[in-house]
Amino acid sequence: MLKNAIAIILGGGAGSRLYPLTDKRSKPAVSIGGKYRLIDIPISNCLNSGMRRMFVLTQFNSASLNQHIKRAYNFDIFSDAFVDILAAEQTRTSLDWFQGTADAVRQCIPHFDHHEFDHVIVLSGDQLYQMDLNVILDKHRALGADLTVATIPVNERDAGGFGIMKVNEEDEIINFIEKPDKEVLPDWKSPLSEEHTSKGNHFLASMGIYVFSKNILSKLFDALPSAIDFGKEIIPYAVGSADFKAVSYPFGGYWTDIGTIRSYFEASLELTQYLPQFNLFDNKKPVYTRARMLSPSKVFGTRFDHTLISDGCIIHADSISNSLIGIRSRIGKHTTIDQSVILGNDYYQSLKDLSEEDQTKLLGIGQNCTIKRVILDKNVKIGNNVSIIGDDSLDNEETKDYCISDGIVILKKGVAIPDNAKIGLRV
Repeated sequence: MLKNAIAIILGGGAGSRLYPLTDKRSKPAVSIGGKYRLIDIPISNCLNSGMRRMFVLTQFNSASLNQHIKRAYNFDIFSDAFVDILAAEQTRTSLDWFQGTADAVRQCIPHFDHHEFDHVIVLSGDQLYQMDLNVILDKHRALGADLTVATIPVNERDAGGFGIMKVNEEDEIINFIEKPDKEVLPDWKSPLSEEHTSKGNHFLASMGIYVFSKNILSKLFDALPSAIDFGKEIIPYAVGSADFKAVSYPFGGYWTDIGTIRSYFEASLELTQYLPQFNLFDNKKPVYTRARMLSPSKVFGTRFDHTLISDGCIIHADSISNSLIGIRSRIGKHTTIDQSVILGNDYYQSLKDLSEEDQTKLLGIGQNCTIKRVILDKNVKIGNNVSIIGDDSLDNEETKDYCISDGIVILKKGVAIPDNAKIGLRV
């Protein structure tokens, strides 16, 4: 049972591929779905699976993440439940910060080693999925595994970004390679079902979710005292050694790694679909987050289509489609928004502030604006008659106020865009 297991949630590295969203926050602290943060996903999976003991390992830009966890996850004093934050630290035995996923867990062992547990479940803090962790742990025990790796089928285009493995009929992992070059990929195809191969998915990829038996994790660290990464060192060693039994847990549900601006953008917009693959409307598997006690959103004549609207918004726009509107968003009259992710605001401005005639001093989006294929970070101030349009024809670039990545325009946190500004595609 999960009461005999602990979860270790990795807070991620610098998150450079998600820049500028990770300029002032870690990847797990990035907003998702309008009102949540990415860290809420693994924590919610744990809670929905009955797991109540979690450690979150943090390092880069962790202040926002730490604050969110502290405010969101408070448990009854009569239970043994907790979400503890373990920040990278210098000690007398280690002067280095976390050097990788395995090194982070190794350095934190003294903090959780005094807890009673038989298994360790290692999760990532920047993925979008819903998984019953009891199932993977049951398979780990049933097969007598030392290590279990959660896996998904992927296509040739994506395979180079994952750890790829081959398994036998008993789901034992017989070979493993981390992020293979395109030239060797044909040798790493797996005999997957027609359901997957018909979609071009011929490779079995690691999801970065692992189950270790407690004593096995210690043995692996002892055998590889200088190893810093699970995918590059620990997993290949365990697979290649006769001393360890490594198995695959094929996950059949929706999963995506929020590693790039494009993957974040696409996963966000997918949430607005009629029946999204990631279900935010589930009675039995809710996504937990901080309870902010915000007011209901207020709308004046706006036409919505395929849009998620968070709490505390005031919206006068003409139309909003295929978009996510974050908490406390304020959107002016005659504005149109399409295929965009608006992260919202951290606070409300006072009535005195709202009397300011200069729109660029007001949080939110002004009047007569056109916003398309855009990500607006928090606390952005956009003037009137502004056009911000992303398009695949645009080159990647960065200015002090925004970045363009894969045709998506990302406005940086807290920037002010003046009246009549034109950013991105000119129409």
